[in-house]
Amino acid sequence: MTGRRRSSPRPLLPHAPAVKIAAAVTCTAALASLLSGCGSLPGAGNSGEREPVTVMTWAPEDTRATNMPGMPAMAQAYARSVNARGGIRGHRLRVLTCNERNDSVAAAQCAQRAVDEGAVAVVGSYSQFGRSFMSPLEVKGIPFIGGYGASDEEFQSPLSYPVNGGQASLLAGNGRQLAADCRRVALVRPDTIQGDQMPSLLDSGLQSGSRHPAKDIKAPEDGTDYSPQVTQALRQVGADPAVYGTAEAGGKAPGACVAASLGDHTDAFFDAFRRLQEDSPKVRVASVLGSVGQALVNRSGGTSGPLEGADITGWYPVAGDPRWRPMRKVITDYAFDDNRIDPADQGVQTTWIAYTVLHSLIEQLDDAGVTDITAHALQATLDRGEHAIDTGGLTPKLRWRDDDMIAVQDFPRIVNGMVTYQVVRNGELVSAQDGFVNVTRTLERRRTDDY
Repeated sequence: MTGRRRSSPRPLLPHAPAVKIAAAVTCTAALASLLSGCGSLPGAGNSGEREPVTVMTWAPEDTRATNMPGMPAMAQAYARSVNARGGIRGHRLRVLTCNERNDSVAAAQCAQRAVDEGAVAVVGSYSQFGRSFMSPLEVKGIPFIGGYGASDEEFQSPLSYPVNGGQASLLAGNGRQLAADCRRVALVRPDTIQGDQMPSLLDSGLQSGSRHPAKDIKAPEDGTDYSPQVTQALRQVGADPAVYGTAEAGGKAPGACVAASLGDHTDAFFDAFRRLQEDSPKVRVASVLGSVGQALVNRSGGTSGPLEGADITGWYPVAGDPRWRPMRKVITDYAFDDNRIDPADQGVQTTWIAYTVLHSLIEQLDDAGVTDITAHALQATLDRGEHAIDTGGLTPKLRWRDDDMIAVQDFPRIVNGMVTYQVVRNGELVSAQDGFVNVTRTLERRRTDDY
């Protein structure tokens, strides 16, 4: 882990007088089903064709580890939707995509391609290799807007503008969620540098409920059989069939909980869990969105599967929330049956939010009379933060001034410490409670000296 980087002085754009453009907006029947009142989808309300805006979205695809193909697919659908309406204030959106391959060299190559092809921002992307991709962007002053939060550098670099609290907020939130009912917790996580952070983050949430630290169980990131880790986890939380009987016979181990966060391989873990728990008492299970989603709940058996009753922590409202309707409309109309896009996937959702931020920035620059959308112009607008960016209630309003960043060791660029609590009930991921849960103080109290 590295400490907070010192930001280099960055010149600001001159304060051009705001240009107010009066526009009459008609609410059509097609939009009425999406929006209350007289509003518009992102990309509407343009004022004549101008220079296109080039951005990039990258993510790993077709790898043995975590894959996020829906992120570049969502970016392309978003671009088609705004370009069909003439662009954003007349600027057509040109989206470059790149397969990051879960590889540090490929991540650096994607970043260099963004530089070489004139991208003014990297938007809504996924990579664990922040050290590889941030340097080329920093050299050219290209902002990284709304990444998934899978690397430390996304929460340290002065050129990064995260829209969520990353892995840190999810794990801390999941620990708080479990603290209500769990006296003994085992965490199964990948044996990687990123995985090494997970125990202290989960424990910060458990500590808020005066619970003991979780038992740390390492697993291969690209494993296919997690039976040894399941057996170890059940043993560590005291799921003893000699004491409580077996799950098959209705036995339960009260206060025993197993959390798993293994990305795309979490399904392999719960497949082994389903088979092995029959001979042990039933325990409570938990995970975070991104490792578990509705598709996995369905594949693992729904109401009769191991995830029924699971505590799940996410960044955003549940997938069925009405606030996602504009995104779903764009997917329906412009994704052309692209099966890479799952609207319940947090990568897809993060990409939508990141492009919402980009859309707002371009509008702010246009209102200020700036028609040349450059990397520096975007960066200066983000740093000034004169207007908080509204994401339609999918996050708190966002801005990235120094005063907006929370005091979290190792993650100084976090501006959004909110999570949502969800639960699998009757085979469906639903809200466990209304609204967001603020884990800022939990993260601020996190101790790392014991890990």
